Amino acid sequence: MGWEVYVMGRVLVVGLDPALLRGWDPEPVLAAIDRGKERARALKVDADWCLVDLDDSPEATIAAALRGDDYACVVIGAGIRTYEPLLELFERVINLVRRHAPAAAIAFDSTPDDCADAALRWLS
Repeated sequence: MGWEVYVMGRVLVVGLDPALLRGWDPEPVLAAIDRGKERARALKVDADWCLVDLDDSPEATIAAALRGDDYACVVIGAGIRTYEPLLELFERVINLVRRHAPAAAIAFDSTPDDCADAALRWLS
């Protein structure tokens, strides 16, 4: 008999939409996002993805997503968190989570593949 993980609460994953970033090939990141979604399903993590366009009000998009459900955890992607020119956006995302989902845990992934693992550190 194997162990099954049952996660309580929904997860919102916030990141950059790689298809909308200029000057690079989005395919490897899109493939990693697909793997991350499959891993979340396999681990029974009920997750929504909010991928934003830097040129189209990312804060408004994120705020709307946060208001869309009662999230137990918000995972903030490495693309927003680790790219120094986006430091101010990262700060705004943290404050949006505090404002719109104050009870949610905040987690950080290292790649789109491990979003579910980041959430499970706080939900299991």
